[in-house]
Amino acid sequence: MTRHAYIELGLAVLRAEADAISSLTERLDQSFHDACELILKCNGRIVVTGMGKSGHIANKIAATLASTGTPAFFMHPGEASHGDLGMITAQDLVIALSNSGETSEITLLLPLLKRLGIPLLALSGKPASTIARSADIHLDVSVAKEACPLGLAPTSSTTAALAMGDALAVAVLEARGFTEEDFALSHPGGNLGRRLLLRVSDIMHTGNAIPLVTAETTLKDTLLEMTAKGLGMAGVIDSGNNKLVGIYTDGDLRRTFEKMPDIGSARVQDFMTANCVTIEADRIASEALKIMHDKKINSLMVVDADRSVQGALNMHDLLRAGVV
Repeated sequence: MTRHAYIELGLAVLRAEADAISSLTERLDQSFHDACELILKCNGRIVVTGMGKSGHIANKIAATLASTGTPAFFMHPGEASHGDLGMITAQDLVIALSNSGETSEITLLLPLLKRLGIPLLALSGKPASTIARSADIHLDVSVAKEACPLGLAPTSSTTAALAMGDALAVAVLEARGFTEEDFALSHPGGNLGRRLLLRVSDIMHTGNAIPLVTAETTLKDTLLEMTAKGLGMAGVIDSGNNKLVGIYTDGDLRRTFEKMPDIGSARVQDFMTANCVTIEADRIASEALKIMHDKKINSLMVVDADRSVQGALNMHDLLRAGVV
């Protein structure tokens, strides 16, 4: 096959699947509203099931629901009739995916679900099918044709089902008032989790690791403190009450040498940045990153409400913590 032929086939598949999703917008009606309400009212878990390729889509829908505030899991319908049905309780809701609406492994479960009084939400391409007619709510995810040129491999149909599952999850997420922080709580190992859960107090330098000098400290001794602590700055405190009164940074050092003072006798208070930008220890670490970015600075002193020094951090600390 030529390069052009490959590209044309790829485009044909993408167009067919895009058309499949686009056609769903014309069928988003009261049934979708009722399906969202049914999910929201579920006091148990959402059990998503499907065979074959529909099973893979069902698994992904369950994962999306679970990570956006709706407890859910995937149940293989073939295993369900051999014991796994015991995972379902009377408080649960079953979402069944079947393009034909006649998947035997799922139709076998229908009488049992009815007997247990478990609601059924069906996503299928055949509104008149057994599964669709047995469902409390049916969402039509039919497609005009599969993207597969043979019309055999589930392609457009699985894409449509996946898109409908995403639509349900996002609509319910919004209705629950689900936030970024809620999302991070279920994704503590990811970048988003680090950005939203990691606080300044988790990564700041504390105790003797904080570069600190008093306002009367000479520039020479200030430079020695900065070098020893390696944060590219030193917090300047009032010797009388230990409150932060300013900061002396590498940038201040460059500006100091423009004036060429006697660093052996000059006091840091004459060259520090007073009323410096600070942050509190309980703030989210990503807020520290934003402050540094907006203010074009590389370090921050951490203080409490009374401006007593609690810690210090710089851009390298944020990098090491994976916040950047």
